[in-house]
Amino acid sequence: MMLTAPLAALGRPVLAFLAYVGRIALFAASVVSHLFRPPFYPREFFTAVMQIGWFSLPVVGLTAVFTGGALALQIYSGGSRFNAEAAVPSIVAIGMVRELGPVLGGLMVAARVASSIAAEIGTMKVTEQIDALVTLSTNPLKYLALPRVLAATLAVPVLVAVGDAIGIAGGWIVGVQRLGFNPATYLQNTADFLETWDIVSGLWKGAAFGFIVAVMGCYHGMNSGRGAQGVGAATKAAVVGASVLILASNYLLTEVFFTS
Repeated sequence: MMLTAPLAALGRPVLAFLAYVGRIALFAASVVSHLFRPPFYPREFFTAVMQIGWFSLPVVGLTAVFTGGALALQIYSGGSRFNAEAAVPSIVAIGMVRELGPVLGGLMVAARVASSIAAEIGTMKVTEQIDALVTLSTNPLKYLALPRVLAATLAVPVLVAVGDAIGIAGGWIVGVQRLGFNPATYLQNTADFLETWDIVSGLWKGAAFGFIVAVMGCYHGMNSGRGAQGVGAATKAAVVGASVLILASNYLLTEVFFTS
């Protein structure tokens, strides 16, 4: 008994984590299973697109422009150690569209959207509005979760594309105004070294991250505890869980996309 106690103490959190992941996977599968089955709620979908996509654009844009500028400065500073300053345009472009654009955009959306969804649905649960939907023969997953998950999956890649463009523009501004690059040469180098798959892979990552953000927000909102404390805990868990899953899935997707 004494010998197995440490193993049991180690195994309990591992089993709890696996059970948590399993519950989220089953929840996501249940949401997706309603995708092609009526009734549909287009008003809820378009409202979610505005909330998730359009209203997230300022924070994603600001994050991208400063990231692109800082990346240009860092690459120029590091590249000067071995006379590779000319690589700034190509590395900024590839770094933004492959990694920084999707990941930082996903994390910003997670901070803004996952918390909002979890708080909204959690409050609905606390005030028994979800129970009211059930009594009206409305499936909460179909009415609340599916429109948000679908909207995030479609809207976040668009945000990523816009963020990529703004981030590259931020690098261009810093490169031209601060580092002395020729404007036309900078853009030409960017276009020469950027491939279609670099952009497409980032958009696929954006779709995956949007799906993760919405699923985590909906799951934790619908499983929120009672009272304000329960809603706060659900909101925190949604943001933390979505952020960790975005970083983990980013590695897995990079492994799939760029390892032959």
